[in-house]
Amino acid sequence: MKFKIIGEEREIELPKQFEEAYRPDLIKRAFEAFASQNYQPKGSYKYAGLQNVVEYYGRRNAWRATINTGRSRLPREKIAKGRSGRVLRVPNAVKGRRAHPPKAEKKIKLKINKKEQFKALRSAITATIKEEMVKKRGHYFQQIPLIAPQKIENFQKTKELKKYLSTLGVLEDLKKSEKRKKRSGVSLLRRGGYKTRKTILIVVGGDCPTIKAGASIPGATIKKVELLNINDLAPGGIAGRLTVWSENAVKKMKELKLFE
Repeated sequence: MKFKIIGEEREIELPKQFEEAYRPDLIKRAFEAFASQNYQPKGSYKYAGLQNVVEYYGRRNAWRATINTGRSRLPREKIAKGRSGRVLRVPNAVKGRRAHPPKAEKKIKLKINKKEQFKALRSAITATIKEEMVKKRGHYFQQIPLIAPQKIENFQKTKELKKYLSTLGVLEDLKKSEKRKKRSGVSLLRRGGYKTRKTILIVVGGDCPTIKAGASIPGATIKKVELLNINDLAPGGIAGRLTVWSENAVKKMKELKLFE
């Protein structure tokens, strides 16, 4: 497939990574496996709620028995002078153990085959040049695909980069992230208690000034082509992110045979 480079008369041949069939099931699996790598293992103390001396006396008319005394027939703590105290140890008691505490040995990190992972990445890459899929994801643009010349990697300042992106017709998409949305619950009181919408993804061929210049644009992501992951191309497991590919990034993908 040949596509025109924006602002120039030249065309560029896209590599076969842009010809993969759309597989939303694989993209979703790859995203879940990627996201699970950041999950924090949870566990509990082995003897929590069990560090006490309790016993249940069920024999009728026995000392300490709770039958016919108006008290619950549950294990009670042993206290001085042969008396019974409060109910402990059982899950329905105050200070009792948990019925099903989180297990530290539980496997919470998901895995995916490498071939399937690369297939999902190629599928997400192909979705970035499909107009109907990018539109379905809620992005604003004037044309697809967006293949920029080499100068996109040479911007030193954020103001210059934004001005160039406006010529590509994606400035309206960047405005989506200007308004933040509050998260619910306790997270609002902590750092990062706001949700910012994802906007444009700019893929460059290597280290360049644009990476630093675009770091302060809310919702935007600037990544080197060899470091792309499924979260960049399909945030939330939904493919079709608005993506600007630099000419150098497309060439590098073909030369290094990335994601094959």
